[in-house]
Amino acid sequence: MADLPRELEGIDCIEYLVINDGSADRTVEVARELGVHHIVGFKQNKGLARGFAAGLDACLRLGADIIVNTDADNQYRGADIACLIEPILLGRADIVIGERPIDDTKHFSASKKRFQRLGSFVVRVASGTSIPDAPSGFRAYSREAAMRLNIINEYTYTLETIIQAGHNKISMTSVPIRTNDELRDSRLFTSSAQYIKRSAIVIARSFMMYRPLKFFTIAGLLFSLGGFAIFLRFLMNYLAGHGSGNIQSLLFSVLFFVLGFLCIVTGLQADLVAANRKILEDIQYRIRKMDCDKDAL
Repeated sequence: MADLPRELEGIDCIEYLVINDGSADRTVEVARELGVHHIVGFKQNKGLARGFAAGLDACLRLGADIIVNTDADNQYRGADIACLIEPILLGRADIVIGERPIDDTKHFSASKKRFQRLGSFVVRVASGTSIPDAPSGFRAYSREAAMRLNIINEYTYTLETIIQAGHNKISMTSVPIRTNDELRDSRLFTSSAQYIKRSAIVIARSFMMYRPLKFFTIAGLLFSLGGFAIFLRFLMNYLAGHGSGNIQSLLFSVLFFVLGFLCIVTGLQADLVAANRKILEDIQYRIRKMDCDKDAL
């Protein structure tokens, strides 16, 4: 708390909110002793994504115009909050994500740096944005952007919200930030393999939800190309006089073509579902806006 600013240019009032995700220690007592204004608590651990969603909802109900999210591991510097909220104050963006100096971060291993860059690249492709550090948890949201976010995944919010915001055309940008030395190991995942697996699932699921036609069309084309390659092999063997012994290649070719066709049809159906979900998200936004504005009065 000592690192967090009490005054910021352009901000009339600063209040702090802590998410107590089922902690069994003195988290709540210490937070109150340090002057934290609001505490959202869970009786048992519900994970990063649930905690973020609950905190976001609480801030909206309290009438926050700008919401800044930071992790509890002291990775980020409170002094950089001023840089983080500047694009929102100037009206240039509704979501601002802190870009960490990944290459210069000493406690990041070489493999973690590669995974961070690769994950951010995949998210940029899936979201159609240019955010360089997708896993960064140091972020600022305008009230309007926060009301439009929906957290579906239970593991982490960082990747999903970028893909969702990109799909919904919410203006995003990033600013360079600094990081502190590591105080403890991450509690979010126990190994790089686990992190990669869960992140890949989040990205794939978000891509399917918000760009289903593109996702399933690509999958269908890949299956069709595989089927064409197998058919080409069969055809070459057939012309060489060995077709009777490679009939299984023809069967596999037909199977891959059918799978490709089914993927494209699934994409068309999923695209219709996505259009319906968009309507539901707009209705949810209007209800949330009325509800949160009423609570903030």
